[in-house]
Order: sequence, then C-alpha cells, then structure tokens
Amino acid sequence: MAPTAAPSPIEISEALSRRVIGQGSAVREMAIALSKKLAGLRVGNILMIGSSGTGKTTLMRAVESYLAGDPELAIRSTVIRLHANVLGEEAAAGRPGEAVLRRLLERAREQLGVAAPIEAYLARAMHGLVFVDEVDKIRSQVGDTVNVRGIRAQEALLTLIENEAVPFELPAWMGGGAVTVDSSGLLFVCAGAFEGLYDAVFDRVTIGADKGALQPVTVVEGGRVSEKLVFHLSDWLRNEDLFDYGMSPQFLSRFDAVVLLQDLTEEELERIFLDSPDSGLHQTRAYFDSRGVKLAISPNAVTAIARAAARQPRLGARALKEVFRRVVRDLELQPEKSAREGVVVIDLPQVDRAVANL
Repeated sequence: MAPTAAPSPIEISEALSRRVIGQGSAVREMAIALSKKLAGLRVGNILMIGSSGTGKTTLMRAVESYLAGDPELAIRSTVIRLHANVLGEEAAAGRPGEAVLRRLLERAREQLGVAAPIEAYLARAMHGLVFVDEVDKIRSQVGDTVNVRGIRAQEALLTLIENEAVPFELPAWMGGGAVTVDSSGLLFVCAGAFEGLYDAVFDRVTIGADKGALQPVTVVEGGRVSEKLVFHLSDWLRNEDLFDYGMSPQFLSRFDAVVLLQDLTEEELERIFLDSPDSGLHQTRAYFDSRGVKLAISPNAVTAIARAAARQPRLGARALKEVFRRVVRDLELQPEKSAREGVVVIDLPQVDRAVANL
C-alpha cells in the first residue's frame, strides 16, 4: 500500500519552531521523523540530550499540540508522555512495557470515544508516539552503585522497541484477556539532561585519556586578545561516553538519531521571555490583568533579565522564571499599589537590584 500523504518536514519544522526557540537541529530531526511516521513509513527512534530548560519538554508539547490541532493528523498518531522510572517500576512487577501500552490504549479511547471496537483502539495504539522523559534516570549504575531499576527499565524499553510481538493483558474496560501487540509501528523519543555527562567528556579531553585533544583558541573580547578553551559537547561526545554513563550498548543501538540540544544564548532567552506562551512574563501579565492592572517592561529590563538568566546555563529557560520571580515578587501582593494610572512599569534599576546577588 502506498504511503499516506503527510506534511513535509519543512512544514512541520516551521510549525514546531513557533514554540521551540533556539534548537534548530532538534526541531529538524523531529520534523523529519514525524513526517515519515505520518506517511506510514518506518522511522528510527530519537534520543535527545540537553541540560534542564533547553527545550526538551517544550518540543514534546509542541509535537502534541501540532498533532492535536489537525484532526487528520491526530488520527494517525496517538501521543503519550511518561517518566522513564515508571518503566522500571513496571518491569520490577514483571510487566515490562505494560505501562506504555496501557497508556496508549487509554489515549486511544480518549480520541475515539468509549464505543469504538477493540480492534480500533489496538490499531491506534500500535502506531503511537511515545515520549519518555528523564531517560538518564534509568542509567545502569550511579557512581559505583548498580541501579537495578534502571537496568530493568532499559530492558523494558528494549522489549517494546525490538520485539514486534509483545504479550499484553487487556485492561478491564476492554474486557480483559490476553493479546499480542505489534510494537513495530511505535516511535520512541527519549530525552534526558544527562547531568554530569558534560563534565565527564570535558575531563576526558582535557585531563583524562584524551588529554590535549582540546586545544585553546585565540579570542578577542573587549579589545583584549586571550586564549581560551571552547568546548561543545556535540563536538566530542562518543558512544563510549554514554556507555560509561550507564546506557547499555543494546539500548543505544535502537536509536537512529542522538540529538544534542544546545545551551540557550542570551538572545534566545530574550525571545523566549517575550514570545513563549509559557513565559513568566505572560503569566504575570495575566495575573495583573485579573487585578485590573497592566504590566509594562522596558527593553533594557528585558535584556538584563536575559543576561542574568544566561549566567545560569545549566538551568536554561527555567532560569528566566527564577530571575523574573525575583523582580516581580514584591509587586504581586498588591499590584494596584505599585501602579501609576493603572500601569506597573518594570525598568532596568528594578532588575539590577533584584539580580545583584545572582
């Protein structure tokens, strides 16, 4: 049967980029995989690695919203998200992968309604898109300690990824009974911060086995010439680094693409602060509006907030909320008290005072 017509990767990429800022490589990889999947083609699984706040969850939500926004697309891919540790708990109970299939069926019921035939639920679930968050938490060891739950969770995912015939007990609302589920049509997107991986690879190329591989470069800053080490994890990451981190070779071999999300620049943080629907700025404006007060902020204040957030690269966009919270927390108790003619204005001096100790 010929593949079903699907949106092109460019169309999907443009749609996702409206919500995901500064992660072009990850967006492109996701758009290509999603276009193939919506066309009914086989597609490889994706592993995303990025610090907290770089946009992993935002990208997942953007895909969910994109699919849900078009009924023709929604019926082609049931989407679920779950924490990686759930897989370890299920595997410990002797039900590897059951949590994934159960949630896919529940999501299919939400989409199709309660009166659909069992075959329709199963067909929808077997072509699902599974987001597994915090996959780094299922590493096989933490320091010198074996992480049994992590090992079981990796094995549980492998059961679904590589086995095309997975035994499964139907839930009571489907009448119960044992069936065999074909999992070959599932697309897995696993994501995690992989805390400590950056430092481990940096140490390897500076003081460890590959000492001297990373050479300093000459830079000019503020009219001064100096030498500095410029390190990007994407330039130096090897599969062996992920093996050492605790991800098994068998597990990693099931991912066609390993995508590294970059730390956000000051300019990207500024765009997120101003444009993202999840921004603390928009949330605070909505709160002020509910109290009959408008909130305005100067361009200099926005730049200062982004600059302060950029000093905490390991927090990514989450640092914006922390910084902005410092700025507005004393205004939120009584916004109207701080307003002049119904408007609260945040300018550079307020920001400078708020972030002075950061």
